[in-house]
Amino acid sequence: MPNRPFVPSARRKRAYRGTRARIADNIRLKRIYDPPSEDDGYRVLSTRYWPRGVPKSAVDDYTTKTAPSRALLREFKHEGLAWEDYVPLYLDEMQSEEAKSAIKRLAERAKSGSMTLMCICEDARRCHRSLLKNLIIEAAR
Repeated sequence: MPNRPFVPSARRKRAYRGTRARIADNIRLKRIYDPPSEDDGYRVLSTRYWPRGVPKSAVDDYTTKTAPSRALLREFKHEGLAWEDYVPLYLDEMQSEEAKSAIKRLAERAKSGSMTLMCICEDARRCHRSLLKNLIIEAAR
């Protein structure tokens, strides 16, 4: 029999896609200043600084390990760093062992139920939490 590369069965492919899709559905993005809802599930705040006026009871988990560094945050928010330049820099920061560990922990949590990633940014499409969601989905494989 010729030596052929392994090709996953259609069933395995469906199961794999199903797991990633389920985890993606479990993770929501929200601004910390938005009112909480029953659908939020486990509420995770990922910011470098604690936001003003937010009580600690508003979140279930607070992590700075998955937030952009102070320097990157300053460049992006105050020095005009373009989103296209910000993305690879943030993703590079998430390669540290501390960040990988935090992402893996969040991925395990996302497997078990609803989770909401929160930050102070108004536009989720131009916020690290949208990138973090993708990192969590990838880590949950």
